[in-house]
Amino acid sequence: MLRKLAFGIVVLAAIGGAALVWSRAATTESTRGAEQVVRVTRRDIANVVKATGIVKPRVGAQVNVGSRVSGVVKHLYVRIGDSVTKGQLLAELDDRDLVARRDEAAAALRQAEANLSFAKTDAQRKRDLAAATILARSDLDLAERGVAVAEQQVSAAEASLAYATTQVGYARIEAPIGGVVAAVSTQEGETVAASFAAPTFVTLLDLARLEVWSYVDETDIGRIRVGQPARFTVDTYGDHEFEGRVTAVYPKAEIRDNVVNYISVVRFEPPRDRTLRPEMTTTVRIALESRAQVLALPIRAIRRDGDRTFVLARRAEATARRFVTTGSRDDSYWEIVDGLGEGDEVLVGDVKSEGVIK
Repeated sequence: MLRKLAFGIVVLAAIGGAALVWSRAATTESTRGAEQVVRVTRRDIANVVKATGIVKPRVGAQVNVGSRVSGVVKHLYVRIGDSVTKGQLLAELDDRDLVARRDEAAAALRQAEANLSFAKTDAQRKRDLAAATILARSDLDLAERGVAVAEQQVSAAEASLAYATTQVGYARIEAPIGGVVAAVSTQEGETVAASFAAPTFVTLLDLARLEVWSYVDETDIGRIRVGQPARFTVDTYGDHEFEGRVTAVYPKAEIRDNVVNYISVVRFEPPRDRTLRPEMTTTVRIALESRAQVLALPIRAIRRDGDRTFVLARRAEATARRFVTTGSRDDSYWEIVDGLGEGDEVLVGDVKSEGVIK
């Protein structure tokens, strides 16, 4: 009986010891799991300014096409969304009254030309008579004056005909630029009246000539310069960055929700496989300076002790505090100017102080 009891105690002690060893191992593994080792690598680092923006058409990329004459819309050849080329016919007005005025002006020109022909013939006849001293000089002067007046009447008739012909041409509304029909403001059968402002027929938009208006905070606008590279994303293509360049910084402030912003214009080449449209919201990143292939560590690996910066360097099984000098940074990485070499291992995460050599 005593032997069985002793044997049971030994078995229980062995099981308890094994459980204690497993628990300590699990605790050690968990602590190590909280640590993460990263290496110093070379990469490009760009110091950027972030801003929100809006896609806008460039100057001349959006045109309201209208009529310079009044009349009834006879034909409307486009609809919203249609692609058009420069010079394509968009609409026609009823031009019967304009054609009648042109024909009237043409008839007036022919009459003026007939009067001029008669005046020239009459003047030549009187020159011959004056040369023979049969006609008074005053009569010849009247004939010469008649020729001059007839010539001016012809010129006036030609101008009237040119004007009437131009008015007939205004009845045909053609596209001044190539692009997409963004809006249609009239319909067939409607009467349009052209007074001080031309009535708008359609609005054309050239989607190949867009730009981004980025609203930069007043605290950052002093660092923005024309020519700086920029990248932006839109919600519809969230996984793709578009490249551009700052082409202008507007001097006038835009105040929205009591926040002072300044518009920085970012020009970009139209993407081939994606379509951007006006008023799309963008997230813009303007690069202030770029450092190529510098030593860098993730920002979370950098620690501070007062005004000094250090990392927890790992060598073999030892962890030591090493002070470093940092340079430029972006959203994820910090440049290491001095204190570490390429390939050095650094701990990231919670590290117990008793395992760190100061």
